[in-house]
Order: sequence, then structure tokens, then C-alpha cells
Amino acid sequence: MQIILPDRSVRTLSRTSAPIEEILIELGINPTTVIVVKNGKVVPEDVTAKKGDELRILRFSHGG
Repeated sequence: MQIILPDRSVRTLSRTSAPIEEILIELGINPTTVIVVKNGKVVPEDVTAKKGDELRILRFSHGG
């Protein structure tokens, strides 16, 4: 699976499947600070990513 990180760098994981939350933690990313887009659709972190999927990790900010 291909992962596009917030800094636009690309990582490739050779796993056949894994929960997105587990992937984020492995990459050192706090799941509560990002939005994950899997194959073009926003998904929650409890979704499983599989071989061949593309994950785009987007940081969001909020303020007043």
C-alpha cells in the first residue's frame, strides 16, 4: 500500500492489510491530529487498509 504523508513524501508498506490506526501509530502520527483519505474517500481510522490501497494523510488545524 502507498501512503502519502502530510509533507507529501511517499512511503510504501508491504503489508497485506492493517487497521489505519495501527499504520498511523507505526508512522509516529497521532490519529486524532489527521484525516485519512483511502482511495479518494475520507475514512475513520478503524477501517482496514489493504495491499494496493492508497492512503493520503492530511493534517488539519483549527482555531478561532
